[in-house]
Amino acid sequence: MLATAATTPALVHYLPIGTTTLSAAFIIILLARAKKRAWAPHLVWWAIGVFFYGLGTAFESTITLTGNTPLLNTLWYWAGAILGGYPLATGSVYLLFPRKVANVMTALSLAFVIFASVAVFMAPVDLSKLEGHRPGGAAIEWQWVRLLTPFINLYALIFLVGGAAQSSWKFFLAGDQPKRAAGTALIAVGALLPGFGGAATKAGHVELLYIGEFVGIIMIWIGYELCVRAPAPRLDTVGASTANEPATADPS
Repeated sequence: MLATAATTPALVHYLPIGTTTLSAAFIIILLARAKKRAWAPHLVWWAIGVFFYGLGTAFESTITLTGNTPLLNTLWYWAGAILGGYPLATGSVYLLFPRKVANVMTALSLAFVIFASVAVFMAPVDLSKLEGHRPGGAAIEWQWVRLLTPFINLYALIFLVGGAAQSSWKFFLAGDQPKRAAGTALIAVGALLPGFGGAATKAGHVELLYIGEFVGIIMIWIGYELCVRAPAPRLDTVGASTANEPATADPS
């Protein structure tokens, strides 16, 4: 049963602690891989994305254990709703497009993300809607600020989820890359789960977000490992590519 603001935190409310721990470990793996590959932009952006993913759940953990405050609630919203998926999507952009195109797309999208971030921190918090041990976007008094997040989420949906799903389909059709097909599929599904949880949060069920984040990071990590451990795909599977022109959203 979902807890209310007045009840003692249930086991599900401690899931963000596990999510944060997993994210910290995953960052180490990603940075080690990035160092070996001359700090490839997609791996750097993925590491940044996992950092903010874990940062958002760290704020959830803090709110659960110590209680909510206007600052903690704002930081949670910023790390999760604004930056939870954008850096991961940016990593996929660097895999899907030539470097120059990816640079332009990142500059334009980042300007919007910075604007949204400033708006979040400037927005006053409605204390009457601030729950004691659960974060929530409803406490943000400028509700127009919450209308900015769907644009960022759509960007993540198209390039993170869509890019991984497209790659999974290509590898599936090729028939000789089952690990990559499964890995990119897991990444696509894992990236979707926090979004479903976020939608449930707007209805007051933040616990579903905690579950989605925990399962999501596990699926993304497993999917990443499957891609890294798979043999290199044939050029005729993903198309000819160069260091500046990646042809697939495979994150390895």
